[in-house]
Amino acid sequence: MHTFQLNVDEFVDNSENYTQAVDLLNNGEIVAFPTETVYGLGAVATNELAVKKIYAAKGRPSDNPLIVHIGTVEEVSLYTTNISEVAQKCMDAFWPGPLTLVMHAKPNVLASSVTAGLDTVGIRMPDHPVALELLQTLKKPLAAPSANRSGKPSPTKAEHVFEDLQNIIPCILDGGMTGIGLESTVLDVTLDTPVILRPGGVTKEMLEAVIGPVIEPSLEQQKIESTPKAPGMKYTHYAPEAPVYLIDANKEAIETAIAELKPEHKVALLAPESFKEIKVDYYFSFGNANDLEQMSASLYDALRACDKTDATIILATATSKTGVGTAIMNRLEKAAGGKWYAL
Repeated sequence: MHTFQLNVDEFVDNSENYTQAVDLLNNGEIVAFPTETVYGLGAVATNELAVKKIYAAKGRPSDNPLIVHIGTVEEVSLYTTNISEVAQKCMDAFWPGPLTLVMHAKPNVLASSVTAGLDTVGIRMPDHPVALELLQTLKKPLAAPSANRSGKPSPTKAEHVFEDLQNIIPCILDGGMTGIGLESTVLDVTLDTPVILRPGGVTKEMLEAVIGPVIEPSLEQQKIESTPKAPGMKYTHYAPEAPVYLIDANKEAIETAIAELKPEHKVALLAPESFKEIKVDYYFSFGNANDLEQMSASLYDALRACDKTDATIILATATSKTGVGTAIMNRLEKAAGGKWYAL
């Protein structure tokens, strides 16, 4: 497998690496590449056999649709129909960026595995120089979920991709650590009132400032859908090997929980920097408790770090559901399968 180290500040000088990645994609192979959210595992979205390689590499359920990444806004009309005024306003305000728009798919253009049998498709234009250069050089859409084994924490570094997919995929474009660290917000704009199917870096508040009222269902409401319209809605996701339990960010409660668990467990604690003095087998910092952007960027790295220990249980502190905190709690609740530690 090739891992190409790309200097993001001078990415235009890496034309040979892009050429090899583009050749692989044009030949029906899959390639990992960085975005501003997490690393993606891409295949040409109009090539059915190539897209099926994504599902095989990840061990991903086939009823879980894939997001299509494009390099220019003009490409949207090639793959969707009935582009609404709301969709156009979102593209103008947030693209390139961490917002996926679920729109009506043009029939018989994208591979059927991309849409998982739905008549809609999620499309986004990533805000990362490596991703954009790859897409604009390729001049084709890339279906790309996160570049990890299905269910595991998403990769925010090339080494995370390598840990999960070495000897499975032929190429990783290394663009350093991703900035946001959580997958894109997914917004369904096919409905009368747009619905957030997955929270991310573009928050409900940011969307409502541009397009008016937006619905954000609870995790329980999302589970009702039998065929999910967006990735990450139906299955347990983002989970390390050891079971994860959520716990309130309260020092006494955490210390009591650790004391209860200690006789039988090696405990890992994922918590803000202010909790680092707590005596525990393993501690991984989320950063400053008041800096939700820092927390989102470090969340998956911390969850993955637990797998390099012999921890048998993981306690992760909850955060407020304001701004990007909604997306952080969405991922933590899914990593924990909704489980809270009961004192």
